[in-house]
Amino acid sequence: MSQPAQRAANSQALSLPRFDGVVEQWRADGTPGVGETPAGVVLICEHASNTLPVDYPELGGDLGLDADTRASHAAYDIGALGLARGLAARLARVAGGAVLVHAPLSRLAYDLNRAPDHLAAMPPKSELHLVPGNQNLTPADRVARTQAICQPFHATVASEIAQLVARGRRPALIAVHSFTPVYFGQTRDVEFGVIHDDDTTLTMAVMMAAKDCGLDTRLNEPYSAAGDVTHTIRLHAVPMRLSNTMLEIRNDLITDAPAQDAMAERLAPVLAVALRETGAV
Repeated sequence: MSQPAQRAANSQALSLPRFDGVVEQWRADGTPGVGETPAGVVLICEHASNTLPVDYPELGGDLGLDADTRASHAAYDIGALGLARGLAARLARVAGGAVLVHAPLSRLAYDLNRAPDHLAAMPPKSELHLVPGNQNLTPADRVARTQAICQPFHATVASEIAQLVARGRRPALIAVHSFTPVYFGQTRDVEFGVIHDDDTTLTMAVMMAAKDCGLDTRLNEPYSAAGDVTHTIRLHAVPMRLSNTMLEIRNDLITDAPAQDAMAERLAPVLAVALRETGAV
């Protein structure tokens, strides 16, 4: 890159907003706040929000989306944030504390569980939903969103993990997602999916512990690492050799706060058994 081009790129980066990951913490007794001991589990919710960067046209603004698309699973993982909070509060009691990092913006602005060169990072279409603001993006458009949304979020995750490691704790990483019960017209019967990347240890322990949880639980459904859905795990857990897994809950089971809390109550004991049996906590 020429010096003038580099200066222009640096100037653009300085003028862009930063959408850092949102950090919440729970003490060892399950109450919100920073505990005296380092947390033993980090939960990540990359698709927590359907908020759009409406004040920043350089990042797509409202993306030209209608209200129905903004409220749909295309824009975010319905119920996932409430579930993640419920799990964090409960797992904090067995892990000496918990940290949750979640996304401030919709995955249609940038899908934080995708690498910057992946088409789905800034998807022109999500299932049946066209995303007008993602049509014909230029390389500069993609760089701007990467700098403003992707990099700050993952820097937040990396920082939280590094601080725990520096305090002598190697936390388990659990990514929390939800999925739609009907996708491209096909009904999905699976209710609880547990997904692994290269390290299968914690995932298989969760599968074993979930046998009596009352949910249709399946390994690597409705997605698997072959579909590039484990980017966050690959980025943060694999290089640090941290225990990890990815959870997918069918979103019709967690549509409101009571349902999310009930699901957290059901799944937390499953995860606690798996974390203990693998020595992750």
